[in-house]
Amino acid sequence: MSERQQQLIPISGSDVQAGFPSPADDFLESGLDLHEYLIRHESATFMVRVSGESMLEAGILPGDILIVDRSEQWENNHIVIAVLDGDLTVKRLVRTAQGWILQAENHKWRPIPVLGCDLEIWGVVVGVVRKL
Repeated sequence: MSERQQQLIPISGSDVQAGFPSPADDFLESGLDLHEYLIRHESATFMVRVSGESMLEAGILPGDILIVDRSEQWENNHIVIAVLDGDLTVKRLVRTAQGWILQAENHKWRPIPVLGCDLEIWGVVVGVVRKL
């Protein structure tokens, strides 16, 4: 068995209902390689652990691990890892009539206008890993 095959995790052939339960199928698909599933461009991908609560409403919680792809072209409404005035942050990048802002996904936080700031986009968040 190759190293890659040993990394496959069995995956059910059925979706699980988040409402009322339904009978599950008695079979499994061939398996899921988490590396292949989460990472599109290996040489351009890194992971970073989240601290803080600014992205709660996007489903990103403190302690989550973000999968970030530096080769993905960022666009309006992408969740990005940005360096703003030397500080690393995760926010939604939004274009407004007044220019670009970094928008928290927590109603308690105000948007951050980036006009006149030293801003660098490090990459686009393409996945989240969380232990329960």
